[in-house]
Amino acid sequence: MINLSVNVNKVATLRNARGGKEPDVIEAVQVCIDAGAPGITVHPRADQRHITTADVEQIARLLKTAGHVEFNIEGDPRPGLVDMVLRIRPTQCTLVPVVPGEITSQAGWPAGPPARTLTDAINAMKDIGVRVSLFVDPVPDAIHWAAEIGGDRVELYTEPFARAFESQRAQESFNVYAEAAELAHSLGLGVNAGHDLDLRNLPLFRTLPHLAEVSIGHALISHALYVGLDRSVRDYLDALR
Repeated sequence: MINLSVNVNKVATLRNARGGKEPDVIEAVQVCIDAGAPGITVHPRADQRHITTADVEQIARLLKTAGHVEFNIEGDPRPGLVDMVLRIRPTQCTLVPVVPGEITSQAGWPAGPPARTLTDAINAMKDIGVRVSLFVDPVPDAIHWAAEIGGDRVELYTEPFARAFESQRAQESFNVYAEAAELAHSLGLGVNAGHDLDLRNLPLFRTLPHLAEVSIGHALISHALYVGLDRSVRDYLDALR
């Protein structure tokens, strides 16, 4: 079974658009857990425009009582994010490159000599038992790089697949991701994926070799506007079976 990690950033985005406490991120996390989600993802950005430090801490406390649910914190290896991960000790930290001013992630890490801050962050997290995933494009150089610097997993950036799916080039794009997944597996890396995966393209993407986890937020929360959050989580779990 492929794990679904529900990204609840968009719940916080809606709350912050008005101020106050509604919709309640913690209540949303509980609904996801009750619906059977095996994982929760957050991406706290430096400007805290959606998920805040307080949200992360409250979610961590909640998940400690739901022992079977994994907690994945995404972010760039800035000091504040690294300190948060070392303090909270989530199941996994997914390290992603961040471009100033971006609305959402735009690409994976470029292959090449990593900055000392990145390798130091990876080592510190692994030393306390946090699984480290690196957000990469589905290209051999990036996957070799992720293995060389000590990643436990890669998260394949799937927006190119989603766009190819819309333009009837799904199988061609999928083949690229399948080769990337096979390479990652051969190097001892686990395989995660995320970005613009939805109920339309998951039936194909779920057949990716060695796929362990998908992180889905925007599409799942958007679907929830029509069917409710509980039903949306269940629909995505069904799509992964």
